[in-house]
Amino acid sequence: MNSAGNSGGQYKPLSQAQVETIHSASLSLLESVGFTFEAGLDDTLAMLQEAGCRVDRGQQRIYFPSDLVREQVSHAPSRVILHGRKDSADLDLYADRVHLGTGGSALNILDLESGQARQSVLRDIYDIGRLVDSLDNIHFYLRPCIPHDIPEDAYDVNSLYACLKSTGKHVMIGFTNEQGVRDGIEMAAMLAGGLEKLQKRPFISTVACFAISPLKLCTQSTLNMQESCRKNIPVAISSAPMAGSTSPMTMAGTLVQLHAEEMAGLVIGQLTHPGSPQLYGGIPGMADLRTMGYSGGAVEFGMMNAAIHQMADHIKVPNYNSSGLSDSKIPDAQAGWEKAFTTLLAAMGGSNYVHHAAGMLESMLCLAYEQYVMDDEIIGQACKVLEGIIVDEEHLALDAIAQVGPGGNYMMSPHTMRHMRSEFFGGNGSTDRALRVNWERAGSLDARSRARNIAREILARAEAPYISPELDTMIRERFDILLAD
Repeated sequence: MNSAGNSGGQYKPLSQAQVETIHSASLSLLESVGFTFEAGLDDTLAMLQEAGCRVDRGQQRIYFPSDLVREQVSHAPSRVILHGRKDSADLDLYADRVHLGTGGSALNILDLESGQARQSVLRDIYDIGRLVDSLDNIHFYLRPCIPHDIPEDAYDVNSLYACLKSTGKHVMIGFTNEQGVRDGIEMAAMLAGGLEKLQKRPFISTVACFAISPLKLCTQSTLNMQESCRKNIPVAISSAPMAGSTSPMTMAGTLVQLHAEEMAGLVIGQLTHPGSPQLYGGIPGMADLRTMGYSGGAVEFGMMNAAIHQMADHIKVPNYNSSGLSDSKIPDAQAGWEKAFTTLLAAMGGSNYVHHAAGMLESMLCLAYEQYVMDDEIIGQACKVLEGIIVDEEHLALDAIAQVGPGGNYMMSPHTMRHMRSEFFGGNGSTDRALRVNWERAGSLDARSRARNIAREILARAEAPYISPELDTMIRERFDILLAD
C-alpha cells in the first residue's frame, strides 16, 4: 500500500473565523512588533528596505507592512511537486493532500543488534534510507541523524550522497551553509543530467530553520534559504517555537507568532526570487515546564500542527510540519499511542508534508531502526482513515448478499475475493493477529521484536543501484565522499 497523496481535512481545530482572526493578528504583529536579526544579513536587509520594510539597524528591528506581506505571499506557488527518482514516488503538495515521512537531526540511534543507544554515523543514514525505500507507507526521506564519524565540514555532501544512494524516494536535507547548498544542488544535478532537468523535476529539496523563535532571523539559515530560492529548488522554511518557552503559553498565541514568522520567511524568499517554491514550515510545539524540555508526544502537538495546515492553506501555500515525536526512549506502548495520535491528527488535518512521522524517539534525540517499521504501520493506518468508507453499487454488495442468502457465509464469495486485499489495511507484518497458539509457536514475539526482524530482513536484501558506477565515479572525483563503496 502506498497511500501518499490521500486527502485529509476531516479535522479542523480552528473555525474559519478563528483562522482569519489569527491571520489578522499575525499581520499586525509583523507591522507593529516586527523581527530582530543577527549580524551578517546586510544584503537581505537592503532588499527588504528597498521593498518597503522599515529597517531600524540601531534597534535591530525589521517592520513588515501588511500590504507588502500580502503581495509577496501571493507570489509563492500554491502547488509544489516534489519528485522521486522512482516513478511512483512523486509527491503532489497542494490543498489537503497528505504525505508523511522521516525527519530530524538525531544524535543517537538504538543499535539494531544490541538495542543500546549509540552515536549515529554516516552508515546509519544510508541504512535507514534503504529501510525507508522498502517501507511503502513512508513517503519521503529527510536525512534523519548526524553522522558523528566524519568531520563537520563533510556533513553536507556526504549526508546527501548517502540519502541519494539509498532510496529512490524524494530526499530533503538541511545544509550547513550556502556552499553546502550549492554543492548539494550540483551533486543532484549530476544525477539529474543537468541543473535545468533537476529544476524541472526536483528530486531533492532543502529545509532551512530560518527563524529563531521568537521573531528573530537566523543569519546562516536565512542565507541558505535564499540560496535555494535563487536556484529555484524547493525549500521548507522552518520555525519551531515551544509554547511556554519561545512562544506564548497558549496555543492560539503560539499560532499567531508562528504564522507571523512563516509569512516573514515567505516575504524574504519571494523577494529573493519571485515564484520560487517554498513550503510553509510551521512546527508548533510546547515546553514541559516541569523539566524545561521539549514535549513532542503531547496530543496538543498534534492539534497545533493540524491548525498550522489551516493557516498555510489560508494563504494558499503548501505546508511542512511534524508528527510522531514521541517522548519515549524506546519503541514501547508510550511511543505507540503518542505517535498514533499526532500522526492521525496531522493526516486528518490535511498537512501536506509531515516530517518526523517515522523513526523518532526521545523528542528528536534518538532513532531506532525497528521504529521505522512500526511507524510505517501507523502511517499506513492513518492514511487508511483518510480513504474513508466507499459507498457505491459494488461496495454496497447487494448482489453478494442476495447470492449468499440468509444463513450463508461470505468466505468463498466472488465479492470477498475481489475486495479481500483492498478493503482493509494489511500492514507490513509488525502487527500480530494470530491465534495465541500460533503466536507462541512463532516465539511469543512482541511488536518491537517483530519489527526488528523485519528491519534485519530488509537490510539483508541486495542493495538497489540508485547511483550508477559511472556517476558514482564522477561524484567521488568531484567531492570527498566518505561512505565506503
